[in-house]
Amino acid sequence: MIKKKVDVITLGCSKNLVDSELLIKQFQSNGYLVEHDSPNPQGEVVVINTCGFIGDAKEESINTILSFVEARKRGDINKLYVMGCLSERYFDQLGQEIPEVDKFYGKFNWKELIAEMGMDYRADLKNERSLTTPGHYAYLKISEGCNRACSYCAIPLITGKHQSRTIESLVDEAQRLASRGVKELQVIAQDLSYYGLDLYKKQMLAPLITELSKVEGIEWIRLHYAYPARFPVEVLEVMASNPKICNYLDIALQHISDPMLKAMRRNVTKSETIELVQKMRALVPGIHLRTTMITGHPGETEADFEELMAFVEAMKFERLGVFPYSHEEDTYAYKTYKDDVPDDIKQERANTLMELQNGISRAHHHGKIGSTLRVIIDREESGYYVGRTEFDSPEVDPEVLVSTSKPLKIGHFYHVEITSAEDYDLMGEVK
Repeated sequence: MIKKKVDVITLGCSKNLVDSELLIKQFQSNGYLVEHDSPNPQGEVVVINTCGFIGDAKEESINTILSFVEARKRGDINKLYVMGCLSERYFDQLGQEIPEVDKFYGKFNWKELIAEMGMDYRADLKNERSLTTPGHYAYLKISEGCNRACSYCAIPLITGKHQSRTIESLVDEAQRLASRGVKELQVIAQDLSYYGLDLYKKQMLAPLITELSKVEGIEWIRLHYAYPARFPVEVLEVMASNPKICNYLDIALQHISDPMLKAMRRNVTKSETIELVQKMRALVPGIHLRTTMITGHPGETEADFEELMAFVEAMKFERLGVFPYSHEEDTYAYKTYKDDVPDDIKQERANTLMELQNGISRAHHHGKIGSTLRVIIDREESGYYVGRTEFDSPEVDPEVLVSTSKPLKIGHFYHVEITSAEDYDLMGEVK
């Protein structure tokens, strides 16, 4: 156990990661040594930032907490604190069921942890973060919360209503990140499409990314987690005309059959969804779309699933993930529908859809052979470098394995000729 050392463990999404980075900066400003996601935590204090989105994520969070409870019993750590989405959602239950945790915090009151440890919260550092990502890219969280009412989703129960940050504050944060060497912004939110409606009374994602693109040093801006209903089409026009906005969009569609879209309370139809995807591809030639689908939502029939398969086959999404439906407490679906699709059918449908997608992805990858793409280098491994194109978000998308006889610089851009492709990665050589 190392005195004045804190280990911060982050579970779940990149939005949680931003919260952890803010917390880490506060610890460091108070003289603590901090490690993030260490494989061998040795600090006297451990802080677990939890996820509470779906069943698997909740199970991972609980198991992580219990493993550190055992470490505390052995005397390996002195204090154990838990924060984040799981404890926001199940605060009272967790306190009763796992009393060995010194204190639970929610998603928004983690600043109280600073005081609990006898430190001063540095208000002058409220938007300052200690990056846990490689120094050349960072996540930029532009809002918190969600005003949608999707049947299956617990996010609004955890995060509350949508709250946009001002354009000025986001540009200021981007400038400070750029001054530290960040070249790539991953713009994130529970719902990018809604950005600005609460503050400015109109959708402001297009003006925001235009202003962010003016920040000197920022070369790539990538958009994550848009919503299809009332999608701000002007964003596509900015993307097509502004070389700093990556031709990439993460937009969760979830399903395509009208009965399922209605049951999911998505406020969009099949025809509107298809029209939107076609418009995206027409206005931004070469755009890479990442989306997610849910299998086994209450009421999903075999015909609904076959319709979803046909849609995925026809649209040929560049990136796609599938989640079996999780019957989450207090959601509209939990209160209204019977969880009537057996778990094995949910998983079988998810596997079948992903098998289809794997073939689509493979074809996309092989279609890039012979092309030359701009690649940012993330790291060096034995015998090659690993980078990404503008079509690849960190952690979730394919990578480019780059061979070269000359040393490359991490965080720098190179033009790479794609020479071969595997199921999930591209191989190439620096031009």
